Amino acid sequence: MKQITYSEAIAEGLAEEMALDFNIFIIGQDIKYCGIGRVVPKLFQRFDQDRFIEAPIAEGIIIGTSIGAAMMGFRPVAEIIFSDFSALILELIHNYASKVHYSHVGKTSCPIVIRMMCGGGGGKGYGPQHSQSLEAWFCHTPGLRVCIPSTPYDAKGLIKSAVRDNNPVIFYEHRCLYDLKGPIPEESYTIPLGKADVKRKGKDITVIATSAMVLEALAAAVELEKQRIDVEVVDPRTLVPLDKKTLVDSVKKTGRVVIAHEACRTGGVGGEIASVLADEAFPYLKAPIKRIGAPDIPIPSNPELEALYFPNRRDIISKIRELL
Repeated sequence: MKQITYSEAIAEGLAEEMALDFNIFIIGQDIKYCGIGRVVPKLFQRFDQDRFIEAPIAEGIIIGTSIGAAMMGFRPVAEIIFSDFSALILELIHNYASKVHYSHVGKTSCPIVIRMMCGGGGGKGYGPQHSQSLEAWFCHTPGLRVCIPSTPYDAKGLIKSAVRDNNPVIFYEHRCLYDLKGPIPEESYTIPLGKADVKRKGKDITVIATSAMVLEALAAAVELEKQRIDVEVVDPRTLVPLDKKTLVDSVKKTGRVVIAHEACRTGGVGGEIASVLADEAFPYLKAPIKRIGAPDIPIPSNPELEALYFPNRRDIISKIRELL
Protein backbone atom coordinates (compact mmCIF):
# COMPACT_ATOMS: atom_id res chain seq x y z
CA MET A 1 0.00 0.00 0.00
CA LYS A 2 1.05 3.59 -0.57
CA GLN A 3 -0.21 6.88 0.90
CA ILE A 4 -1.54 9.46 -1.57
CA THR A 5 -4.06 12.27 -1.47
CA TYR A 6 -7.65 12.17 -2.74
CA SER A 7 -6.63 14.48 -5.60
CA GLU A 8 -3.66 12.30 -6.53
CA ALA A 9 -5.85 9.20 -6.42
CA ILE A 10 -8.30 10.62 -8.96
CA ALA A 11 -5.41 11.71 -11.20
CA GLU A 12 -3.81 8.28 -10.94
CA GLY A 13 -7.06 6.54 -11.81
CA LEU A 14 -7.61 8.78 -14.84
CA ALA A 15 -4.00 8.31 -15.97
CA GLU A 16 -4.31 4.53 -15.89
CA GLU A 17 -7.52 4.61 -17.92
CA MET A 18 -6.20 7.18 -20.41
CA ALA A 19 -3.17 4.96 -21.04
CA LEU A 20 -5.49 2.03 -21.81
CA ASP A 21 -8.09 3.84 -23.93
CA PHE A 22 -7.14 6.58 -26.39
CA ASN A 23 -10.80 7.58 -26.73
CA ILE A 24 -10.72 9.18 -23.27
CA PHE A 25 -10.20 12.94 -23.23
CA ILE A 26 -10.72 15.68 -20.64
CA ILE A 27 -12.64 18.90 -21.18
CA GLY A 28 -13.20 21.81 -18.80
CA GLN A 29 -12.31 25.33 -17.78
CA ASP A 30 -8.68 26.15 -16.92
CA ILE A 31 -7.90 22.45 -16.65
CA LYS A 32 -4.25 22.69 -17.69
CA TYR A 33 -3.29 24.94 -14.81
CA CYS A 34 -5.91 24.40 -12.15
CA GLY A 35 -9.27 22.66 -12.66
CA ILE A 36 -11.14 21.09 -9.77
CA GLY A 37 -8.84 19.60 -7.17
CA ARG A 38 -5.82 20.39 -9.38
CA VAL A 39 -6.23 16.89 -10.81
CA VAL A 40 -5.69 17.51 -14.53
CA PRO A 41 -2.38 19.44 -14.22
CA LYS A 42 -0.94 16.20 -12.81
CA LEU A 43 -1.80 14.53 -16.15
CA PHE A 44 -0.95 17.28 -18.59
CA GLN A 45 2.71 16.33 -19.14
CA ARG A 46 1.97 12.61 -19.50
CA PHE A 47 -0.36 12.62 -22.51
CA ASP A 48 -0.73 14.30 -25.90
CA GLN A 49 -2.06 17.83 -25.68
CA ASP A 50 -5.01 17.04 -27.95
CA ARG A 51 -6.49 14.93 -25.17
CA PHE A 52 -7.14 18.08 -23.13
CA ILE A 53 -9.69 20.63 -24.30
CA GLU A 54 -9.70 24.06 -22.67
CA ALA A 55 -13.33 25.18 -22.75
CA PRO A 56 -14.77 28.69 -22.43
CA ILE A 57 -16.79 29.72 -19.40
CA ALA A 58 -19.86 28.02 -20.82
CA GLU A 59 -20.97 24.85 -19.07
CA GLY A 60 -23.48 24.10 -21.84
CA ILE A 61 -20.68 23.92 -24.41
CA ILE A 62 -18.68 21.54 -22.18
CA ILE A 63 -21.53 19.08 -21.75
CA GLY A 64 -22.99 19.50 -25.24
CA THR A 65 -19.58 18.75 -26.77
CA SER A 66 -19.17 15.77 -24.44
CA ILE A 67 -22.54 14.30 -25.41
CA GLY A 68 -21.77 14.54 -29.12
CA ALA A 69 -18.30 13.06 -28.67
CA ALA A 70 -19.63 10.22 -26.50
CA MET A 71 -22.20 9.29 -29.14
CA MET A 72 -19.35 9.10 -31.67
CA GLY A 73 -17.38 6.61 -29.60
CA PHE A 74 -15.27 8.82 -27.32
CA ARG A 75 -15.29 8.78 -23.52
CA PRO A 76 -15.18 12.38 -22.31
CA VAL A 77 -14.36 13.34 -18.73
CA ALA A 78 -15.95 16.75 -18.23
CA GLU A 79 -15.27 19.17 -15.39
CA ILE A 80 -17.98 21.42 -14.01
CA ILE A 81 -16.05 23.34 -11.39
CA PHE A 82 -18.79 23.82 -8.80
CA SER A 83 -21.76 21.54 -8.23
CA ASP A 84 -23.88 24.70 -8.11
CA PHE A 85 -23.13 25.40 -11.78
CA SER A 86 -24.82 22.16 -12.77
CA ALA A 87 -28.05 24.18 -12.84
CA LEU A 88 -26.79 25.55 -16.17
CA ILE A 89 -26.66 22.07 -17.75
CA LEU A 90 -29.70 20.31 -16.32
CA GLU A 91 -31.48 20.28 -19.68
CA LEU A 92 -28.56 18.51 -21.36
CA ILE A 93 -28.02 16.01 -18.55
CA HIS A 94 -31.58 15.19 -17.51
CA ASN A 95 -33.35 15.39 -20.86
CA TYR A 96 -30.69 14.13 -23.21
CA ALA A 97 -27.53 12.46 -21.86
CA SER A 98 -29.50 10.26 -19.46
CA LYS A 99 -31.87 9.13 -22.21
CA VAL A 100 -29.54 8.56 -25.19
CA HIS A 101 -29.27 4.80 -24.75
CA TYR A 102 -33.04 4.41 -24.26
CA SER A 103 -34.04 6.80 -27.03
CA HIS A 104 -31.77 5.10 -29.55
CA VAL A 105 -33.05 1.61 -28.65
CA GLY A 106 -29.69 0.60 -27.17
CA LYS A 107 -27.75 1.22 -30.37
CA THR A 108 -25.97 4.30 -28.99
CA SER A 109 -24.61 5.06 -25.54
CA CYS A 110 -23.44 8.21 -23.80
CA PRO A 111 -20.39 7.30 -21.67
CA ILE A 112 -19.59 10.63 -20.02
CA VAL A 113 -18.06 11.24 -16.61
CA ILE A 114 -19.00 14.64 -15.20
CA ARG A 115 -16.73 15.61 -12.31
CA MET A 116 -18.14 18.21 -9.95
CA MET A 117 -16.83 19.73 -6.73
CA CYS A 118 -19.41 19.87 -3.97
CA GLY A 119 -19.67 20.92 -0.35
CA GLY A 120 -18.41 23.76 1.78
CA GLY A 121 -16.60 24.32 5.03
CA GLY A 122 -12.94 24.68 5.82
CA GLY A 123 -13.45 28.30 6.86
CA LYS A 124 -13.32 29.54 3.27
CA GLY A 125 -16.82 30.98 3.12
CA TYR A 126 -17.52 30.25 -0.55
CA GLY A 127 -21.15 31.13 0.02
CA PRO A 128 -24.54 30.06 -1.30
CA GLN A 129 -23.62 29.68 -5.00
CA HIS A 130 -20.38 27.71 -4.58
CA SER A 131 -20.92 25.31 -1.66
CA GLN A 132 -24.01 23.24 -2.34
CA SER A 133 -24.32 19.47 -2.43
CA LEU A 134 -26.95 18.77 -5.08
CA GLU A 135 -26.49 15.05 -5.64
CA ALA A 136 -30.20 14.38 -5.01
CA TRP A 137 -31.03 16.23 -8.26
CA PHE A 138 -29.25 13.55 -10.27
CA CYS A 139 -30.41 10.55 -8.26
CA HIS A 140 -33.95 11.34 -9.38
CA THR A 141 -33.20 10.91 -13.11
CA PRO A 142 -33.19 7.36 -14.54
CA GLY A 143 -30.20 6.64 -16.77
CA LEU A 144 -27.60 8.42 -14.64
CA ARG A 145 -25.03 6.95 -12.27
CA VAL A 146 -24.02 8.96 -9.19
CA CYS A 147 -20.69 8.42 -7.34
CA ILE A 148 -19.68 10.23 -4.17
CA PRO A 149 -16.37 8.82 -2.79
CA SER A 150 -15.07 9.76 0.65
CA THR A 151 -11.50 8.40 0.62
CA PRO A 152 -8.54 8.28 -1.79
CA TYR A 153 -9.01 4.51 -2.15
CA ASP A 154 -12.65 4.91 -3.14
CA ALA A 155 -11.93 7.91 -5.36
CA LYS A 156 -9.43 6.02 -7.51
CA GLY A 157 -11.41 2.79 -7.75
CA LEU A 158 -14.66 4.57 -8.59
CA ILE A 159 -13.23 7.01 -11.16
CA LYS A 160 -11.83 4.05 -13.09
CA SER A 161 -15.18 2.25 -13.03
CA ALA A 162 -16.98 5.47 -13.93
CA VAL A 163 -14.83 5.99 -17.02
CA ARG A 164 -15.48 2.42 -18.16
CA ASP A 165 -19.25 2.63 -17.62
CA ASN A 166 -21.38 3.10 -20.74
CA ASN A 167 -23.82 5.40 -18.92
CA PRO A 168 -23.36 9.05 -17.97
CA VAL A 169 -21.82 9.22 -14.49
CA ILE A 170 -22.03 12.18 -12.10
CA PHE A 171 -18.85 12.09 -9.99
CA TYR A 172 -19.06 14.21 -6.84
CA GLU A 173 -15.86 15.30 -5.08
CA HIS A 174 -15.97 17.22 -1.79
CA ARG A 175 -13.71 20.26 -1.74
CA CYS A 176 -12.43 19.48 1.77
CA LEU A 177 -11.23 16.00 0.78
CA TYR A 178 -8.67 16.80 -1.94
CA ASP A 179 -5.74 16.94 0.49
CA LEU A 180 -6.91 13.94 2.51
CA LYS A 181 -4.28 11.18 2.49
CA GLY A 182 -5.03 7.49 2.59
CA PRO A 183 -3.68 4.07 1.60
CA ILE A 184 -4.24 2.58 -1.85
CA PRO A 185 -2.71 -0.55 -3.43
CA GLU A 186 0.35 -0.27 -5.64
CA GLU A 187 -1.40 -2.33 -8.32
CA SER A 188 -4.37 -1.18 -10.40
CA TYR A 189 -7.88 -1.90 -9.09
CA THR A 190 -11.49 -0.86 -9.58
CA ILE A 191 -14.50 -0.57 -7.29
CA PRO A 192 -17.82 -1.68 -8.80
CA LEU A 193 -20.53 0.94 -8.98
CA GLY A 194 -23.27 -0.02 -6.55
CA LYS A 195 -21.09 -1.54 -3.82
CA ALA A 196 -21.23 0.11 -0.38
CA ASP A 197 -18.40 -0.14 2.13
CA VAL A 198 -18.56 -0.74 5.87
CA LYS A 199 -15.92 1.73 7.04
CA ARG A 200 -16.18 0.63 10.66
CA LYS A 201 -17.89 -2.38 12.18
CA GLY A 202 -20.13 -1.97 15.22
CA LYS A 203 -23.10 -3.55 16.97
CA ASP A 204 -25.06 -0.79 18.73
CA ILE A 205 -26.08 1.61 15.96
CA THR A 206 -25.51 2.19 12.23
CA VAL A 207 -24.49 5.55 10.77
CA ILE A 208 -24.96 5.74 7.00
CA ALA A 209 -22.95 8.73 5.80
CA THR A 210 -21.84 10.17 2.47
CA SER A 211 -18.80 12.14 1.27
CA ALA A 212 -17.10 14.27 3.96
CA MET A 213 -19.72 13.24 6.52
CA VAL A 214 -18.14 9.77 6.51
CA LEU A 215 -15.09 11.27 8.23
CA GLU A 216 -17.33 13.03 10.74
CA ALA A 217 -19.14 9.76 11.43
CA LEU A 218 -15.86 7.93 11.99
CA ALA A 219 -14.66 10.65 14.36
CA ALA A 220 -17.96 10.43 16.26
CA ALA A 221 -17.58 6.66 16.48
CA VAL A 222 -14.11 6.99 18.02
CA GLU A 223 -15.39 9.41 20.65
CA LEU A 224 -18.42 7.27 21.50
CA GLU A 225 -16.25 4.17 21.79
CA LYS A 226 -14.83 5.71 24.98
CA GLN A 227 -18.37 5.55 26.36
CA ARG A 228 -18.74 1.91 25.25
CA ILE A 229 -21.07 2.76 22.38
CA ASP A 230 -20.14 0.66 19.36
CA VAL A 231 -20.96 2.49 16.10
CA GLU A 232 -21.00 0.92 12.65
CA VAL A 233 -20.27 3.37 9.82
CA VAL A 234 -21.46 2.54 6.30
CA ASP A 235 -20.55 4.55 3.20
CA PRO A 236 -22.80 3.90 0.16
CA ARG A 237 -20.02 5.25 -2.14
CA THR A 238 -22.46 5.28 -5.06
CA LEU A 239 -25.98 6.64 -4.69
CA VAL A 240 -27.07 5.26 -8.06
CA PRO A 241 -26.94 2.31 -8.15
CA LEU A 242 -27.51 2.05 -4.38
CA ASP A 243 -26.29 -1.02 -2.53
CA LYS A 244 -29.47 -1.58 -0.54
CA LYS A 245 -28.41 -4.98 0.75
CA THR A 246 -25.36 -3.73 2.66
CA LEU A 247 -27.36 -0.90 4.21
CA VAL A 248 -30.26 -3.15 5.19
CA ASP A 249 -27.98 -5.88 6.57
CA SER A 250 -26.23 -3.36 8.81
CA VAL A 251 -29.50 -2.01 10.20
CA LYS A 252 -30.81 -5.53 10.75
CA LYS A 253 -27.74 -6.16 12.90
CA THR A 254 -27.80 -2.96 14.97
CA GLY A 255 -31.52 -2.11 15.02
CA ARG A 256 -30.86 1.63 15.01
CA VAL A 257 -29.75 4.01 12.26
CA VAL A 258 -28.70 7.61 11.68
CA ILE A 259 -28.36 8.88 8.09
CA ALA A 260 -26.00 11.83 7.63
CA HIS A 261 -25.27 13.99 4.60
CA GLU A 262 -24.14 17.58 4.07
CA ALA A 263 -26.95 18.52 1.68
CA CYS A 264 -30.15 20.16 2.89
CA ARG A 265 -32.21 17.71 4.88
CA THR A 266 -35.42 18.26 2.90
CA GLY A 267 -35.34 16.31 -0.36
CA GLY A 268 -31.87 14.92 0.35
CA VAL A 269 -30.76 11.38 -0.45
CA GLY A 270 -31.19 10.54 3.24
CA GLY A 271 -34.94 10.50 2.70
CA GLU A 272 -34.64 7.86 -0.03
CA ILE A 273 -32.30 5.74 2.09
CA ALA A 274 -34.72 6.03 5.02
CA SER A 275 -37.53 4.87 2.73
CA VAL A 276 -35.52 1.82 1.65
CA LEU A 277 -34.85 0.91 5.30
CA ALA A 278 -38.49 1.43 6.26
CA ASP A 279 -39.52 -0.92 3.44
CA GLU A 280 -36.92 -3.64 3.96
CA ALA A 281 -35.69 -3.45 7.57
CA PHE A 282 -38.71 -2.19 9.52
CA PRO A 283 -39.22 -5.33 11.66
CA TYR A 284 -35.63 -5.04 12.89
CA LEU A 285 -35.77 -1.38 13.95
CA LYS A 286 -35.67 -0.71 17.69
CA ALA A 287 -36.06 3.06 17.27
CA PRO A 288 -37.13 5.57 14.62
CA ILE A 289 -34.84 6.32 11.67
CA LYS A 290 -33.07 9.64 12.19
CA ARG A 291 -31.66 11.94 9.50
CA ILE A 292 -28.99 14.62 9.71
CA GLY A 293 -28.59 17.29 7.05
CA ALA A 294 -28.01 21.00 6.63
CA PRO A 295 -30.83 23.44 7.44
CA ASP A 296 -33.11 24.55 4.62
CA ILE A 297 -31.57 27.99 4.19
CA PRO A 298 -28.95 29.38 1.78
CA ILE A 299 -25.37 28.67 2.84
CA PRO A 300 -23.77 31.61 4.69
CA SER A 301 -20.63 33.28 3.33
CA ASN A 302 -19.45 34.33 6.76
CA PRO A 303 -16.98 31.62 7.90
CA GLU A 304 -18.31 31.59 11.47
CA LEU A 305 -21.91 31.19 10.32
CA GLU A 306 -20.79 28.62 7.75
CA ALA A 307 -19.27 26.53 10.55
CA LEU A 308 -22.63 26.57 12.33
CA TYR A 309 -24.52 25.71 9.14
CA PHE A 310 -22.89 22.43 8.12
CA PRO A 311 -23.60 19.27 10.15
CA ASN A 312 -20.67 17.62 11.88
CA ARG A 313 -19.61 14.94 14.36
CA ARG A 314 -21.30 16.76 17.26
CA ASP A 315 -24.65 16.46 15.51
CA ILE A 316 -24.05 12.75 14.89
CA ILE A 317 -23.09 12.14 18.52
CA SER A 318 -26.16 14.00 19.74
CA LYS A 319 -28.50 12.02 17.50
CA ILE A 320 -26.91 8.70 18.48
CA ARG A 321 -27.31 9.49 22.18
CA GLU A 322 -30.91 10.42 21.53
CA LEU A 323 -31.58 7.03 19.94
CA LEU A 324 -29.75 5.05 22.61
